[in-house]
Amino acid sequence: MSQLDKLYSQWLDVQPLSSDDEKRLKRKFMLDFNYNSNHIEGNTLTYGQTEVLLLLGEVIGSAKMKDLEEMKAHNICLNMVEQEAQTDEPLTETFIRQVHQVMLREDYKVYRKLPGGETTSYIVHAGRYKTRPNSVITPTGERFEYASPEETPALMADLVRWYNEVAEEGSMSPIQLAALFHYRYIRIHPFEDGNGRIARLMVNFILSRHKWPMMVIRSKNKKAYLSALALADASVGPIPADGAHASFKSIAPFVDYMEKALSADISAMLESISGDRETMWWYEGEIIRFSTTTPGRILRVLQSDPNASLSTISTILAISRSAIQKQVDNLAEKGYIARPEGKKRGWIVCISNMEF
Repeated sequence: MSQLDKLYSQWLDVQPLSSDDEKRLKRKFMLDFNYNSNHIEGNTLTYGQTEVLLLLGEVIGSAKMKDLEEMKAHNICLNMVEQEAQTDEPLTETFIRQVHQVMLREDYKVYRKLPGGETTSYIVHAGRYKTRPNSVITPTGERFEYASPEETPALMADLVRWYNEVAEEGSMSPIQLAALFHYRYIRIHPFEDGNGRIARLMVNFILSRHKWPMMVIRSKNKKAYLSALALADASVGPIPADGAHASFKSIAPFVDYMEKALSADISAMLESISGDRETMWWYEGEIIRFSTTTPGRILRVLQSDPNASLSTISTILAISRSAIQKQVDNLAEKGYIARPEGKKRGWIVCISNMEF
């Protein structure tokens, strides 16, 4: 068995999860996925800001309105994907366009300055396939073209038809099918904007539809993620139609990357279920282990009463005020707690405990 097969087998062994474990992991995935998928594309919200926004509906620190609205819309798209995955309905282009419509919210105009100094503009359409060519400049300075607007409708129809057929056959594992769908979709690049986020949403649609755990491509691993795609591009070649019909074998480096990323996520979920919840917390998608139970006890007090004073915490925990002060300062320095925007008292807990 491969490492992923072994981990998936262990994951099946711990099913069904307790209600608390299921809620914890669902909340963690929601935060990890929304933060990382948007961060890869340039969203500037921190993980802490994302958590407070999506869980509490509040904003800490300065943030662009565009980034806030983008994050909230992306979370709605994730909910759409999860709900659709629970049905038995075949995948449709209409659903993909609906997700894109919700993610972008509305059409908007983009302005570009030409080399000669003139300014040009074009409309980004929400929920509609592109009306102008799109491409990317590779690290070597070459222009890599995606499918033309004229090719896109037929290639997307092919992609969805192919997915439904292979999914019905069961001839590929869910992660293999998801990786190949992601690659073929990206080579089409059907929309003017949002293609990377849609691709990663569809990966999790496919995993969830086949009852597998969903996964996160982490922004800290963006270089490796793009490199794996580039290696697949080099094997497949530059013709968009070839990319849109790429074989499983031709994109082996990308499939390998995706399998390893999913393995890491399943491994972390298994650890979170079996770990010591008194000292184990989540911060920015990573497991944090405190050497003693004191930091966690302080954090739990602040979760219950964000305005608790040092004296109050000292009394509740029967620990000296000076020791509490030192611990609170350390938690704030590491970003585990933060002051609400514009306030000098009270705390927002930016780290998630393993039980709630």
